[in-house]
Amino acid sequence: MSTAGPLKSVDYEVFGRVQGVCFRMYTEDEARKIGVVGWVKNTSKGTVTGQVQGPEDKVNSMKSWLSKVGSPSSRIDRTNFSNEKTISKLEYSNFSIRY
Repeated sequence: MSTAGPLKSVDYEVFGRVQGVCFRMYTEDEARKIGVVGWVKNTSKGTVTGQVQGPEDKVNSMKSWLSKVGSPSSRIDRTNFSNEKTISKLEYSNFSIRY
C-alpha cells in the first residue's frame, strides 16, 4: 500500500463551545486514529487552534472531523483553515496537545 498522494499541512481554528469539553483530547485521539501528525491547543479567546500534517486524504478526513464532529459535548460553530500547503516531509513525529 502506498502513501496516497502528496503530504499536506494546514492550520485550523475551531470556534464554538470547544473549551472545557475534552475537545483537545478527542482531537488527539482522532488524529492518531486517522494517522495525521501535528498539534492542538486552547487559545485565550475561547477557540481551539492547531496544525495537521499528513497525506492529503487523511488531512481531509481530519478537516471534516474538525468542522463537523468534534468531541461529544462540543458545539462547533465554524472552523477556519489557513496556510494549506504541500510539504516534502512531516515536521512532527506525532500529534500532541500543547499548553
